Amino acid sequence: MIEALLQALINGVIAGTILAVPALGFTAIFAVLNYPNFAIGALATVGAYAGWAGNTALGLPMVAALALAFAATAVAGLAVQWVAVKPLESAGALMMAIASLAAGLVLENALRFTFGNDLRGYDLPLLRDWRFGEFRVGPQQVQNFALALAAMALLWAFLRYSRTGRAMRAVADNRDLALLRGVDPVRVAAVTVAVGAGLAGMGGMLIGLDTSVDPLVGNRLILSIFAAAVLGGLGSIPGAVAGAIAIGVAEELAVLAFNPAYRLVVGFVVILAVLTLRPAGLFGARAS
Repeated sequence: MIEALLQALINGVIAGTILAVPALGFTAIFAVLNYPNFAIGALATVGAYAGWAGNTALGLPMVAALALAFAATAVAGLAVQWVAVKPLESAGALMMAIASLAAGLVLENALRFTFGNDLRGYDLPLLRDWRFGEFRVGPQQVQNFALALAAMALLWAFLRYSRTGRAMRAVADNRDLALLRGVDPVRVAAVTVAVGAGLAGMGGMLIGLDTSVDPLVGNRLILSIFAAAVLGGLGSIPGAVAGAIAIGVAEELAVLAFNPAYRLVVGFVVILAVLTLRPAGLFGARAS
């Protein structure tokens, strides 16, 4: 029992770290644009397919395919923002969220029409799991874990050291003061959407690398992404990471006690508990 518990913790930390990548994208968009972008799940699917096409059709290695997934999803995210969401900006955050959800459904069905419902796999060598006593870890899990950490490190460096990243942080902290200091809100919004969508695409590809790619990859992720963001505190970058790891561990532990089909219930329970007991989340609504 102890071995199974520790194995679940290892798997949960790895899964949560990967989940943190799209959760960061969701949180960044919320922090700067002040609405929950529910197209993030469909954008993760776009990234999974873009990375798969780059790997299988173009022969790209994983890092290059991941960069392609980021770029393709950034473009798709901007298209969703400009076509579906921005025209409803004056109607408020709720209408923008609904528009993003509708756009996500359109994207999912467009992918289903283009690629069909068949499962797609990346062109990867089959490798045996690494065993450490009673525990085992897949080489692909370790690679995905490392790529997720690298993506988060790059995001941290971008937000901390680049002029655009600092502008994004300024808008997230105090929009009015940032505008008074000459920050261009249109440019910052566009960069934020591109980065947030790109991170979602990278997350979708990382999930696809460990499982397979189909039109519902992102649909299965969206609840966990939202739960991670709510748990950490909507708008909080460190909160999104902590929340994602907590959700990953909780889902893996739930599998020990219940049928694996019920693992998604964890997201509902977390959202309900956080909104009831601590609506601001663990790190506060605007901590960053």
